[in-house]
Formats: sequence, structure tokens, C-alpha cells
Amino acid sequence: MASEIIVPSPGESITQVQVAKWLVSNGEEVEKDQEVVEIDSDKASFPLMAPADGILNILVPEGETVAVGTILARVESAAGSVKPVRKKTAPVKDIKPPVRTKDEIKAEKSRTDTHISPLADKIRVEKKIAREDVFAAFEGKRIGKKEIESFVARKESPGPAMKFSESRSLERRKLSTLRLKLAERLVAVKNETAMLTTFNEVNMRNILEIKEKHNDLFKEKFGVGIGFMSFFSKAVTLALKEFPQVNSMLDGEDLVIPGFVDMSIAVSAPKGLVVPVIRDADKMSIPELEIRIKELAVKARENRITLEDMKGGTFTITNGGVFGSMMSTPILNPPQSAILGMHKIMDRPIAVNGKVEIQPMMYIALSYDHRVIDGRESVTFLVKVKEYIEDPVRMVEECKDPVKRLLEI
Repeated sequence: MASEIIVPSPGESITQVQVAKWLVSNGEEVEKDQEVVEIDSDKASFPLMAPADGILNILVPEGETVAVGTILARVESAAGSVKPVRKKTAPVKDIKPPVRTKDEIKAEKSRTDTHISPLADKIRVEKKIAREDVFAAFEGKRIGKKEIESFVARKESPGPAMKFSESRSLERRKLSTLRLKLAERLVAVKNETAMLTTFNEVNMRNILEIKEKHNDLFKEKFGVGIGFMSFFSKAVTLALKEFPQVNSMLDGEDLVIPGFVDMSIAVSAPKGLVVPVIRDADKMSIPELEIRIKELAVKARENRITLEDMKGGTFTITNGGVFGSMMSTPILNPPQSAILGMHKIMDRPIAVNGKVEIQPMMYIALSYDHRVIDGRESVTFLVKVKEYIEDPVRMVEECKDPVKRLLEI
């Protein structure tokens, strides 16, 4: 008996999706709940799982655009299948795992509670990953296909999307649904908004000193290190309470001003930029923001961001500094009216109390819709963010040790 893999509805208003990539070859044996195909919608990418154990029979090839409800493949029962579509080309038994050293054997014996499934172990061998590295990362747990692929994704940084062929040939690729929708939205922003950008610079010395002094204790308590995004998120939420119009958006002829801050964080994912949302960011502390940012970044790198993760958002922060950008004009994330751009920290000479000093400086940029936000509001909002970052203790009430109060350590 065959089980069908059907395109589910990714969300409201989405009627078509694109088959981005088959993760398993046609005719290969699959396990129940194993990820077998990646689907691209105009808002996010997501995997579909095998509904049962059996042999995969692919009906729709990669790159095809299909309607919601389309049958993409069938999983035929391995026992009842007389003629499988294609035999497995590399069964687990044909793969000889590398000879393990005495240290590897000793390390494995010390972790007797850790178990790796045959399929996960096959992937480990194919990726040439040491068994001890995997067992150290998942000590005392069961390692399945999902866990090993997550480990591989973290271990291998994504390579360039394209390679220079060094020939006079032309390569033609079909754009993904996600990329096409992104292009459409970006053009709409330029055509339908009065977007302007204002700039300022921030002295990051105090933040860097806090990070150097308290990072170990912070990481020990919360399991994550101190990052810059959490400080900027906190500073922005406080500044938005003073300038709520920067947190607003147009809806026809109405101006909608939320009484909350749902912070959109631009994150680089293997398939492109995604913008997941931290809901009620204005109610979160620095540790809570840092933990949530880390969770969303990991999900993005592993292609596990969902439509629910990206729904809504009232203000966006993007950090081009992680790629080395010194200055840029970030583009609006509609229907939001403003976006803050962070950039690379660079030592530069500046005037301090009448003297020239070398300080760690960052340019920051606020792009905004001039139909909603006036120049005075945009500039003073950005100055307020600058003040909070340069003097972080302003973000908490007066107390004996405001920095430890801010970090909750």
C-alpha cells in the first residue's frame, strides 16, 4: 500500500509552491518522518516528511511549480513492492566505516547512553565526520537523521551560491518562488514609499568592555554569549516607546500605531535573507532577547524557519557588519515604516574632550517612510538609540550595579 506526500497549505493567500530540492533519490528507501523534499513558497522554505517507511517514488521533479494539494511522491511499502523504482545505490552495509582508534573506542564506551541510527551513521561516514565529534555533541541522546544533518549544517559553513565557470558557457537558473517574491516586494518598496535614510555613528567602547568583562558569567548562566544585536534590540524598544510613530505603519488612509514592539531580525540563511520576528520584544530583558535571537539564527541556518516565525513585525533590525559592511542604506520591510541598519565596528580617530582618540566606532542607519515619519522624529530617534548604546546603564533604573542588573547576572 502506498502513502502519498501531498503539498500542504503553507498559509493564507498561498496557492502555489515550488519543489526546491529532493533530499532523497528516486527509488531510495526512506524512514517514516524522514525529511525527503524541500518546498519554497513566496514567504518561506520548509521540508516535507515521509509518511511511512518504504521506497520513494517521485512524481514531480525539482524546479516545478505546483498547486497546494498536489501529490509530489508516493512511498511504496518495501515489503509489498515487487518492482521498486530503483535499487539503493549505496546501502549502509556497503559503506565501510573508518577504522576507529583506541581513543575513539574509549570515548564511545564512556557514552554508552548515546545511540546513532544506521541512517545517521551512514550520513556521518559520507560527510567524513569523526564519530567521537558527533557523540561529544549529542552525549546521552539518540542521534537520528535530523540531528546529524543539523550537526553537519553547523559544521559546514554554506559555500557561495554560484561558482565562476571560467568558460564562455552561459548557465541559466530558474529563480525560486521565495526569490521572485522578494524581488517583487523590493521593487514595490522603492515605487510605493518615500524612503529616506539618516545616519549616525556610535562609540561601542562601553558595550565591548561589558562583553569582555561579563561574557563568561553571562554564558555560564544563560548558555549564550553576549552579542551586539540584543543591546541594539533593547535600545530600539526603549526608543520606540518615546517615538511610537517610528513603530507605526500605513493601512490605506489609516495610520496603525501598535502598543507593542514585535522586532523583526534579518538573518542570513542558506537560501537567502529571512526576517523572523521576536514577539513582545519590548517586554524582554537582554538575556531573553539574546536567547531568542540565537534560537532564530540557528533555525535560519538549518532552514527550519516557519511562516509563523516571520508573521507580523513592527520594526526591523539588520546587521550588515557581520559581512564587513561599513555603511549601507537598508531597505524597508513592508508594511513597516522603518528599519535600523548596524555595521562593522572599526577603530577610527574621533575627538574626545578636545583630544583625538582611537575608538571602536560603528555607523548606524535608519531608513524610514517619509510619508509616516518626519525628519525630526527619525533623527532624534536614531540619536536616542545612539545614547542608549554609548551609555547602556541608561537602559535600567538606578541601582548599585546597573550593568549586572541589565545582564541579570
